[in-house]
Amino acid sequence: MTDPIWWFFLFWLPSWLSTRFNVDLKANLGLPIIIIYTATSLGSIGGGWLSSYLIRRGMPVFRARKMVMLVFAICVMPIFLVRFADSMWEAVALVSLAAAAHQAWSANIYTTVSDVFPKSAVSSVTGIGGMAGAVGGILFPLLVGNILEHYRLLGMINSGYNILFLLSSVAYVIAWTIMHYLMQTRQQAA
Repeated sequence: MTDPIWWFFLFWLPSWLSTRFNVDLKANLGLPIIIIYTATSLGSIGGGWLSSYLIRRGMPVFRARKMVMLVFAICVMPIFLVRFADSMWEAVALVSLAAAAHQAWSANIYTTVSDVFPKSAVSSVTGIGGMAGAVGGILFPLLVGNILEHYRLLGMINSGYNILFLLSSVAYVIAWTIMHYLMQTRQQAA
């Protein structure tokens, strides 16, 4: 459910920066993209570190991962505010936060599988999850393209991006809620 958002960030950010802030994709794109993807590296490392820190401090593994993932799901939510950003750098800050939070989320979601399922099922569950993410990554660009084309024809392409950023802002909280209830069921069955 969150993989398509990551692919949206990866593939559509340059186009969005160009459309929204008239950034010349060939001349000036480097620094904003460098900042955004440096933030993702920090998020990936920080997300894994935070859950490990909580576990070392005695918090149960399930609780630590769910708490950290909730924190980072909430950190993605401000991305919907990008529509109000007056400068490219305000927008880059919001996108950097969301992209870093995604990577922190990912660092924990992959480990959660090995925390929840027996060793004999980890590879299968990871494969099924990866397949679902890939299918979402295939289908979501079709939705993105249709939304952007619809609003481009209306002369309101930024409105299309605003809808996509709104979807991005809630996807992680929805995914966390589903995971929370599935993990409760799984923990009760164990």
